[in-house]
Amino acid sequence: MKLRNIAIIAHVDHGKTTLVDALLRQSGSFRENQQVAERAMDSNDLERERGITILAKCTSIVWQGTRINIVDTPGHADFGGEVERILSMVDGAVLLVDAAEGPLPQTKFVVSKALAIGLKPIVIINKVDRSDARTHQVHDEVFDLFAALDATEEQLDFPTLFASGRQGWAVEKVGDEPKDLTPLFELVLKHVPAPKVDPDSQFTMLSTILEANPYLGRILTGRIQSGTVRPNMAIKAMDREGNTVEQGRVTKVLAFRGLDRVPVESAEAGDIVAIAGLSKATVADTLCDPLATTPIIARPIDPPTIAMTFSVNDSPLAGLEGDKVTSRMIRDRLLREVEGNVAIRMSESEDRDAFEVSGRGELQLGILIETMRREGYELSISRPRVLYKTGDNGERLEPIEEVQVDVDEQYSGTVVSKLSERKAELTDMRPSGGGKIRLSFLAPSRGLIGYHGDFLSDTRGTGIMNRLFYGYAPYKGQIAARRTGVLISTGAGDAVAYAMWKLEERGPMLIVPGAKVYCGMIVGEHAKSNDLDVNVMEGKKLTNIRTTSKDEAVRLTPPLQMSLERALAYIADDELVEVTPKTVRLRKRYLDPNMRKRAARQAESA
Repeated sequence: MKLRNIAIIAHVDHGKTTLVDALLRQSGSFRENQQVAERAMDSNDLERERGITILAKCTSIVWQGTRINIVDTPGHADFGGEVERILSMVDGAVLLVDAAEGPLPQTKFVVSKALAIGLKPIVIINKVDRSDARTHQVHDEVFDLFAALDATEEQLDFPTLFASGRQGWAVEKVGDEPKDLTPLFELVLKHVPAPKVDPDSQFTMLSTILEANPYLGRILTGRIQSGTVRPNMAIKAMDREGNTVEQGRVTKVLAFRGLDRVPVESAEAGDIVAIAGLSKATVADTLCDPLATTPIIARPIDPPTIAMTFSVNDSPLAGLEGDKVTSRMIRDRLLREVEGNVAIRMSESEDRDAFEVSGRGELQLGILIETMRREGYELSISRPRVLYKTGDNGERLEPIEEVQVDVDEQYSGTVVSKLSERKAELTDMRPSGGGKIRLSFLAPSRGLIGYHGDFLSDTRGTGIMNRLFYGYAPYKGQIAARRTGVLISTGAGDAVAYAMWKLEERGPMLIVPGAKVYCGMIVGEHAKSNDLDVNVMEGKKLTNIRTTSKDEAVRLTPPLQMSLERALAYIADDELVEVTPKTVRLRKRYLDPNMRKRAARQAESA
């Protein structure tokens, strides 16, 4: 059977997964009456809840005698490590661009990666049925983007379709009668080349996706570069330098058929398959015949820019909600994550109770923490911090991000002012239609930690902010930290509504009445800049004197809701986020008030 391998790439929310759903339906991968979840490719709970793709996934369809392997890729820059690897195993890319939003920072990122390895993308202007679509203008912007990224003449001559992924149609010209996605299927067969492979040589394959399966063990997915693979065949794994990692036998070869992975008796060069049987091989290793000596070249991954400390939960409430609380369990889980996710790195502290975990951004590390808490882990997490580098002249360099903001005109002044305070430089400002302005900044990563919540408040929830790693630049100087202090519990017990009501004038609360608290736990935000120790367990004093005046009614203001991401951005350097399967709490690093004072004095003298 003829083969085509393509990746669907785009900025987050531009409709990749929805389009793949439509392709699967129209190719006959589902029965007419089959019940299939919306965004069928987003299979994990977090992906469904957040409406984003986190892990790259493969599927395949058959169209007029040709098997088309499709890889659905994440759109967030934090998961860029996935995108870079996947592009190395396909021969073509379908670039989706929203007809209203146009090319955004992540579009630029994925296009630059695709052009760098010589792919010739097919461009789809998606969501042309939107009321605010700027179809032809966006098409020109895509061309300008390709030109700015030094595309070759061939790459600049890209074919374009205009589509609605949700309604399941594509047309060659705006105004043509929309029917179905046949124009896209035909364009893929015509424009994407067949895999350039050697079917008669010995077996080689570059591993690009890794997952752990409870029944089959380690499963490695990639495209077969040469030869044929069969179950029970002897193979070996080589790292980038050509050193043998391990030798073993293939226990299963799985091919992608629609949404399912099906065991096959053999797979040939050019096909994308998953192989089980090895226990040590990882991403970027070459799986090959035992006699092969040369590894397939694997692309290096961009370095991490942000780190957090994951440590054992040592609060008085530890172990009440989770069943995985020891440092050994946390270490083993983090090692498993590092094996499968090349964009995350981990190092151990000297006391072995804390682990520094670094990644591409807050979202990526936040997803890891959320996944672990759902698996039953309890953790203490430090404030995110950026990873600095030393320049050629010994100067300190910090990571800089390209930030693109779309806001209503009336909020643009506030956004520029707030980002300027965080050492961001405004590089571009232009109207983007519909009374909105598009602002572009270059901002230090540390200045953006915790800004997203303020941004949503400042723009009344109407602004859209996109970030992308830009590079390293000299240190920009001190950035003002959180301006308010916190209210800290002085004892352990259950919070009482009456005590909380009396404390409301001090600042908003972060807990609800009846919540379990302990000494050193943060229960509210202080309106002033200093921290304040408070007692939230004190009930109303009862007397035997009767009075005609009614009791005061206790009416509490709803507490500030702290999601995991907001909590991580909110805490100061001397505070931690306690994460359990049911609760997210804020606490001081040192629970004892005397220890806190001593640590503060040492920090001042240092």
